[in-house]
Amino acid sequence: MGYNSAMTMVIGQRIKELRKEFGITQRELATAVGCSQPMIVLWEKGDCEPTAGSILKLSDVFGCSCDYLLGKRDDY
Repeated sequence: MGYNSAMTMVIGQRIKELRKEFGITQRELATAVGCSQPMIVLWEKGDCEPTAGSILKLSDVFGCSCDYLLGKRDDY
């Protein structure tokens, strides 16, 4: 698995963990971020990664740093 694939998986895992921790559905998260629910599924499965703008919106929704979402830090 290459660096980008590993990073995409980390991002997806963190999004899913935070979403469950916050008790929100994929549809609710999609609405908050301004994307579709199927896009959330793709992110969480690691099939694609969010854009920079989406990472910023996710960090606002979850109150964490972009670095945490990107797997560069373990504390948010």
